[in-house]
Amino acid sequence: MRTLDFAAPNAHKSSHKVSWFPSSRYAEWRRHCGVVFCLNDNNAEPPPERLLQAIWFHQRIRREELVTLDGQRLQVLHPGFWNRQRGPDFQNAMLRFSDGLVLTGDVELDLRRGDWQAHRHHVNPDYRKVILHVVWQAPSETVSGMPTLAMEPFLDASLPELGMWLGSEAATLFPQELLGRCCSPLRTLSDVQLCELVRQASAIRLHTKASQFQARARQVGWEQALWEGLFRALGYKQNIWPMQRLGELRPKLCGDAPGPLELQARLLGVGGLLPQEMTRRRSAVDRYVRRLWDSWWREREKFSELQLPPALWKLSGQRPANHPERRVALAAHWLRDPGLLGRIEQWATALLTERQSPSALLEVLQVEQDEFWSWHWTMRSARLTRSRPLLGDTRATDLAMNAILPWLWMRAGEGKNDSLRQQLENRYFGWHMAEDNTVLRLARRRLLGTEKIPSVLRDAASQQGLLQIVKDFCEHSNSMCDQCQFPTLVRQITEPVGH
Repeated sequence: MRTLDFAAPNAHKSSHKVSWFPSSRYAEWRRHCGVVFCLNDNNAEPPPERLLQAIWFHQRIRREELVTLDGQRLQVLHPGFWNRQRGPDFQNAMLRFSDGLVLTGDVELDLRRGDWQAHRHHVNPDYRKVILHVVWQAPSETVSGMPTLAMEPFLDASLPELGMWLGSEAATLFPQELLGRCCSPLRTLSDVQLCELVRQASAIRLHTKASQFQARARQVGWEQALWEGLFRALGYKQNIWPMQRLGELRPKLCGDAPGPLELQARLLGVGGLLPQEMTRRRSAVDRYVRRLWDSWWREREKFSELQLPPALWKLSGQRPANHPERRVALAAHWLRDPGLLGRIEQWATALLTERQSPSALLEVLQVEQDEFWSWHWTMRSARLTRSRPLLGDTRATDLAMNAILPWLWMRAGEGKNDSLRQQLENRYFGWHMAEDNTVLRLARRRLLGTEKIPSVLRDAASQQGLLQIVKDFCEHSNSMCDQCQFPTLVRQITEPVGH
């Protein structure tokens, strides 16, 4: 077969430079904007870390030849799922080493071997499940206790070719071999069947959350149970437990009805969130922090046994609007409002006589303008050009789905108010979508084979249903879906009766 020559004329005269792009303006645009990487095989500098991550995710390596720096044969059974947030780059990988033992854990990618120490991964608890450190290149004599793979010798193509591949659609697609085993049977379901399946999973999630409120209410009462649920929902995924703990401490922190600033100081002080130093650049921020400390110093000893360690919070990778400091400030406003829970109950009761929109609940939960927090995202940020509410629509949706509706639904059940319970359930299944997140995106890729949201699943209850499926099945299996019964159960939906 004749080999086609795509090289430019006289390319042999400049062999030190490799060009993979035709002479066109659009190709120059792609290079200039970083859509593709201009790489040279002879470049002494390591390639961008984003390229290394894509190479590992798509396994653009000679998989049967892998050997770690300490001489162990390595077989990648599953590369893990790409983690776009804080922590190791890939989670829930499955690897087999020379001894035949299969390990499940995380994989961290760094450009250099020394980055493990330089980035302080060795003292970060988020990295305690790492079973393999992948680096670009390293001399074989640099061996330590952590199994390490140098990627560069095992690439399945040259760096320039891989750089061009990174700018293609293929590099952005979810690898087919990483799809869940349930993806194929789920694709055979009609829209009606898929919607009903997810709806049933969502109903289980509602009932489970409601039962948890009921159990907690037996110990602390219905009012305190809701407060703890509201605080928990304000914690997002990363800070659920420290926020819930602050909610549990509500009776002790609010017993003497402190003023608004004093209450913010107590919550932030007990939570370990008060800055230890002034910014010395932003006078408005420093004035506010000084006022908090002036209040907290007087009470610090009184609440010393309740203080949470600052390390309990996960602050990096947070969007400014979701920072725990800001959520604590919102909670302080709620705690100062004696009529909040009554208005939540009134909103629920009104469902029997009129159609209450989600925006009506947002109005119930919204607080007055705060002199500091309406103008700052965090205690380190500059003043905003315009004031921002402490609670937005997507967060109100999360509060409704995870706390308020389950709490109201169970209370209506205990009061034998079936009409209200049905209205609350209707509202639960008709609520508009909450904010998308990494767990939902991964669930759609693995279960449905697409990152796009199907038209029949565009509501908050469907999001809850997908999360419940992940909890019930995906979290009880491994990345290769071993022994997961969900694919078999899904197939039964389309099989004829008696098959």
